[in-house]
Amino acid sequence: GAQQSATVANPASGASSDLLPHFQLEPEDVYIVKNKAVSLACRAAPATQIYFKCNGEWVHQGDHVTQHSTDRSTGLPVMEVRIEVTRQQVEKIFGLEEYWCQCVAWSSSGTTKSQKAFVRIAYLRKNFEQEPTAREVSIEQGIVLPCRPPEGIPPAEVEWLRNEELVDPALDANVYVTPEHSLVLRQARLADTANYTCVAKNIVARRRSASAAITVYVNGGWSTWTQWSGCSTSCGRGWQKRSRTCTNPTPLNGGAFCEGQNVQKTACTTLCPVDGAWSEWSKWSECGAECTHWRSRECSEPAPRNGGRDCHGPELDTRNCTSELCTQAASGAEDVALYVGLVAVAVCLVLLLLVGVLVYCRKKGGLDADVADSSILTAGFQPVSIKPSKADNPSLLTIQPDLSTTTMTYQGSLCPRQDGPAKLQLPNGHLLSPLGAGRHTLHHSSPAAEGADFVARLSTQSYFRSLPRGTNNMAYGTFNFLGGRLMIPNTGISLLIPPDAIPRGKIYEVYLTLHKQEEVRLPLAGCQTLLSPIVSCGPPGVLLTRPAILAMGHCVEASAENWSIRLKKQSCEGTWEDVLQLGAEPCTELYYCQMEAQACYVFTEQLGRFALVGESLSMAASKRLKLVLFAPAACPSLEYNIRVYCLSDTQDVLKEVIQLEKQLGGQLIGAPRVLHFKDSYHNLRLSIHDMPSSLWKSKLLASYQEIPFYHIWSGLQPFLHCTFTLERLSTSTCELACKIWVWQVEGDGQSFTVNFNIAKDTRFSDWLVPDEVGTPALVGPSAFKIPFLIRQKIISSLDPPGTRGADWRTLAQKLNLDSHLSFFASKASPTAMILNLWEARHFPNGNLSQLAAAVAEVGKQDGALFSEAEC
Repeated sequence: GAQQSATVANPASGASSDLLPHFQLEPEDVYIVKNKAVSLACRAAPATQIYFKCNGEWVHQGDHVTQHSTDRSTGLPVMEVRIEVTRQQVEKIFGLEEYWCQCVAWSSSGTTKSQKAFVRIAYLRKNFEQEPTAREVSIEQGIVLPCRPPEGIPPAEVEWLRNEELVDPALDANVYVTPEHSLVLRQARLADTANYTCVAKNIVARRRSASAAITVYVNGGWSTWTQWSGCSTSCGRGWQKRSRTCTNPTPLNGGAFCEGQNVQKTACTTLCPVDGAWSEWSKWSECGAECTHWRSRECSEPAPRNGGRDCHGPELDTRNCTSELCTQAASGAEDVALYVGLVAVAVCLVLLLLVGVLVYCRKKGGLDADVADSSILTAGFQPVSIKPSKADNPSLLTIQPDLSTTTMTYQGSLCPRQDGPAKLQLPNGHLLSPLGAGRHTLHHSSPAAEGADFVARLSTQSYFRSLPRGTNNMAYGTFNFLGGRLMIPNTGISLLIPPDAIPRGKIYEVYLTLHKQEEVRLPLAGCQTLLSPIVSCGPPGVLLTRPAILAMGHCVEASAENWSIRLKKQSCEGTWEDVLQLGAEPCTELYYCQMEAQACYVFTEQLGRFALVGESLSMAASKRLKLVLFAPAACPSLEYNIRVYCLSDTQDVLKEVIQLEKQLGGQLIGAPRVLHFKDSYHNLRLSIHDMPSSLWKSKLLASYQEIPFYHIWSGLQPFLHCTFTLERLSTSTCELACKIWVWQVEGDGQSFTVNFNIAKDTRFSDWLVPDEVGTPALVGPSAFKIPFLIRQKIISSLDPPGTRGADWRTLAQKLNLDSHLSFFASKASPTAMILNLWEARHFPNGNLSQLAAAVAEVGKQDGALFSEAEC
């Protein structure tokens, strides 16, 4: 009824009845925040009545608040009306149409309507329609971070935060925000590495997106190449190199390392210096008035060049002479000189006669009195026939010594004369000729009885400071001219001292020791890497007449195109020097190296400290790693640790790890694997998979573990490993089945399938490195597979050049050693070098029958050698 009356009511007449109402204030759009009511107002003049109409219906007169006034400037009546709108009123028509209100004003002249004002309920949803995501971008690359704010009324405004600070495009020309609210970085800078957050806000709330981490990385770039180094040799063919570094720019924030080689090598040739030599003397000049004449020569055959030395000695030679111009006194002086010469010749003849007598007496006297462990020359050589059906033809080189006694008496000469041809002949079918007349007593000597006594004697020497303490990784013995062998058990390291390497009459106490890498500082440069253990043999400075052979393992996959390998020796001053480059012409005859798949054999005439160091020439170069898994033998708690060792593939490192694990109570839980680790600058990754989740869980936070490339490649950190900590969900769980992957990033890998019973399984514990059988020190003939007399006969037979090539060269070919002919030929006895290398490679399990077959085959080529021997 009130609304009806409002509709039909007639406005009262006013003084300005001829004017329509004019709105001075019209209602405007408003938003309801939460449950707060909103107010709408309008004001008009001249107006006699004003009412609100909302969504086509008149608002009750009682809901209006009216205020009357007079416009002072015009005197016209002014009316202002207000109403309140609640959230419930708006929600009644929610979804049908928008809620709106309008003012209607009356005057005597008619009505006027105001603009519509919309009333809306304000809100802002919680979830963003699109949030920015983390990215890694290269420097100077453009970045677009999208952001679509949550739905809301009124629509949300968007701003960006960088590390919680407002991003203002007006202050940074590199940044702008698109109309779709995306943040754009035109060119990424290192300073742009930050956490970015999109913030949406309106009158209701303020919402934050998840932060997006932007990492601006820098890929590495090569610097310019350095100048080529000088040639590595001062004479002949060598190497020179140049290098560059990955510092232009340096990789940052995970950027890629430079691809390619950081070192380039090329062959070079240096002109060898030529020393000058004298020409022939000229003819004597005429005898002059001073009773002298002269002759001359020149330093021209050849003349010195390329820095060679000048000739030493006089260019001019003068002597007395006689002629018609000389006096009779000159003739008298010449007679005196003649007599002096005759006396000198007589003295020389007497001395030669005395030397001959001494030599003859020495030969009659037999061997030296200090012969050590000579029982190999005894009647203990019992003929042993491999082929019983041929009793007249015993097998060559298979006679075994009897070393059960320490003092033996023999009939016959120890060094019988070899009559007839120099080649070995067996007219009676046996290599050993009957011993002749004579009687000799030989005494057996042994190594030092106690290691402590030996170390005590060593401690008085100046070089003792650089040796490891204790005798765990040391072998030692006392040797004379018969030679012998030192071995460090379970390491593959040995030292062979061949017969006659120690001068007769000398006795040396020799040691062989393995150094832990933390005890010796071996400087490595560039991409160099340690390929072998560091081994010392000594004492340094002893005189050897023939090379000893040092055997040790290595972990390199050797190839000439991928590696430059050098033998290093530590000098007395403590510096490491290159004494040999493998594959190049040796600059000295003191050292030589035979490289095999897993071991190297170093010939050296000077004892000292040695190591094998390699430098990769390409990214295809690789080292062998041995991957070994250990775990506790007992597990009283719920936690269980699996340790994965990444070792250089040499026996000595494996031995040390096994000893370490025994102290920790660990046992081997899988067969070791070999991984080829390449020089690609990529790290080694390890991960564990396929564990039964109902029984076990991993406590590792990341999906994998990493060992840095340089820690492995240098070879100076011997016991690198990663530990996987597992937790069993019940103490009754004893079975563990899982798979462990080990791989080089962007390279090959190896996997371990582990099935293991914690309580019972010990099947791998003692399998890995069986104890070597034997004595660390073997003295005299017991240290060699080849009997002493047979060795001497082979040497005397094959050293001289033979007809149809039946000599040491053919033997080297039969034993696949013909690549070392030049080294063998440089020694006084090439055959002895070949037999020494065979002993070093094949002791103690060498096949003498195969060696005998090779020697016999050489003899058949000559026709006179081994005429009746068979193998």
